[in-house]
Amino acid sequence: MIWEDVMRAMRMLLLAGAALASMGAASSPPPSAMDTHAIAAQRFGNDAPWYQDRIPFFESADPKIDAVYYYRWALYRAHQRDLGEEGYISTEFLDDVDWQRHPYASLNDATGFHLGEGRWLNDRRFADDYINFMYGGGNDRHFTDHMADSVWGRYLVDGDRAGALRNLPVMNHIYRLWDDKYDFDKGLYFVEPLLDATEYTVSSIDASGGKDGFRGGDAFRPSVNSYMFANARALSSMAEMAGNKAMAADYAARASAIRQRVLTDLWSEKLTHFIDRHQSRKNAFVTYWDPIRNRELVGYLPWMFDLVPDDAKYAAAWAHLLDPASLAGKAGMRTVEASYEYYMRQYRYLGKDPECQWNGPVWPYQTTQVLHGMANLLDHYKEGGPVTRSAYMRLLRQYAALHYQGNRLDLEEDYHPETGKPIVGLDRSHHYFHSGFNDLIMTGLVGIRPRADDVLEVNPLLPQSGDPQALAWFRVQDVPYHGHKVAVTWDADGQHYRRGKGLSIEVDGKEVARRDTLSRIEVPVTRAAAPAITHPINRAVQLVRGQFPMGSASSNDDVENVHDAIDGRIWFFPELPNGWSSAPSPASAPAQQWYAIDLGKPIDLARAELAFFADGKGFAVPQAYRLQAWVDGDWRDIAAPRGGPVANGITDVRWPKLRTGKVRLLFTQPQGKAIRLAEFKLFEE
Repeated sequence: MIWEDVMRAMRMLLLAGAALASMGAASSPPPSAMDTHAIAAQRFGNDAPWYQDRIPFFESADPKIDAVYYYRWALYRAHQRDLGEEGYISTEFLDDVDWQRHPYASLNDATGFHLGEGRWLNDRRFADDYINFMYGGGNDRHFTDHMADSVWGRYLVDGDRAGALRNLPVMNHIYRLWDDKYDFDKGLYFVEPLLDATEYTVSSIDASGGKDGFRGGDAFRPSVNSYMFANARALSSMAEMAGNKAMAADYAARASAIRQRVLTDLWSEKLTHFIDRHQSRKNAFVTYWDPIRNRELVGYLPWMFDLVPDDAKYAAAWAHLLDPASLAGKAGMRTVEASYEYYMRQYRYLGKDPECQWNGPVWPYQTTQVLHGMANLLDHYKEGGPVTRSAYMRLLRQYAALHYQGNRLDLEEDYHPETGKPIVGLDRSHHYFHSGFNDLIMTGLVGIRPRADDVLEVNPLLPQSGDPQALAWFRVQDVPYHGHKVAVTWDADGQHYRRGKGLSIEVDGKEVARRDTLSRIEVPVTRAAAPAITHPINRAVQLVRGQFPMGSASSNDDVENVHDAIDGRIWFFPELPNGWSSAPSPASAPAQQWYAIDLGKPIDLARAELAFFADGKGFAVPQAYRLQAWVDGDWRDIAAPRGGPVANGITDVRWPKLRTGKVRLLFTQPQGKAIRLAEFKLFEE
């Protein structure tokens, strides 16, 4: 161990020396920091305080990428559901759907993306709570996932060893449960496409004889096998870190075996692509172990997890992604190539509205996965086939464009590959969190490649100046990494920031490396303790209607309407109503209204958070308000702030701690307007 420590120290010294020697001593001062307060106010309005100390701030020469970046943080914030004592989880849909895990509204298929985005927050609570929830019984294996790999990915950013290992026994248990989808003869995992979160694929449609494809069509898929490979590799790394060498060796062997089987059995020499093989044993239309007949976008998932060797034979598959006759739509990546017999045939409807299918439509879910795979290919593969940095940035911009509905940002479920218009477009589809984007910006465009050792590696995947997809400048700051705050700046000619041209890195406000050109930089970063996590508990939340805590209101007292103000959800998007909406006041005069919470038992309280939605039309914030508590058989004022609360943000109200079982909000609503109380939270501290 002493020799290993010496070698590690020598490596750090060599890295530090190389950084200074090849880049020149970083003598110029770092670029001026962005005005994060102004940016937060511009992007988030009255809700800016939530973001101010939490998110990394980013700017670039492409205003559309910037706008989507901040929209994605608003999307992340909107999908943080407060469960009270169980903490926060990330949801996929803003409102309830039938197939979620009730009453939490959790789904596990997109958890990897949720954790991938959340690992870049300076407030580590959201990812931490979510991991603990999912491994505390929340992961019902409804869908396939790469959750263990995402826990490891979070550790690579925050360096929190205890946090990574806390749920290791449960991770091990859940991995073994997947034996029910493992073919011990073939050495591969199989899954019904619907339970791979991708209904209506080639395997499921063909297994129905082209008549349907929602259910059935079990197949050995590149997706589930890549996930299980990645999870096994992550479990091996975590077991090694925990000192369990036997477990580490077992999972390393499992990962190696899956890799070999995927390369041997799921690679199609005919299609030069990773493909499904049918697993259905008794089916009139398909035969067990036969390969599917067309390429699908899912064939690129092995690169997302570095399963594929650095070999030109495999890299040739990427030509199909760039081919308009195959997987390249005008507006996005097709989920199956255009030559498939049932390409874009619509089978399923909700009433007259089309429902979700994966037989051609563009899905942000797989688009994210493919862009991660492409970034890996560009970052550390020598054999990249036809993939270039210019192609990567073009497809990243293409993906960013899908977030726009005209001039409005609203990511939906799936899109037409030629027009870029939403296909499903149901009420549930608005602001859909089934994908990633900011993790792509951090690890791809900016090029921060998180590592387990004490090294910060940065390799922006931008093409050189002069390329139509190049970026002349960008900066990201307040990026958490191994207990530090990191900033990365690119200024091609030095004219934007006027602090010298090239790529520079700062750690805790000090420039530590600089290079004139776009290329990889590695600098030593001594690991520091990750910021502590605080867990204030919302005592007012209730997930089950009709149980305590329980809301009541002076108007519009429908059970669902009243409950929505204490259901742990906060968002201010106008497309989907959220919260209790009062009856409007008369046009002639203001009206008095109230909303009360019965906690069911006395508890100590000292603070409330009020979230009001306003749209400049029918909904406005109260003109005045006060809070009351039930004390000695009567309502007594506990806080009467001057003026009204903020619109589309959080109003924090405090009072001397008291013990009570009921709290009431009284307010005056403007004449002719209604009030929408998006959420009402109560805290002990």
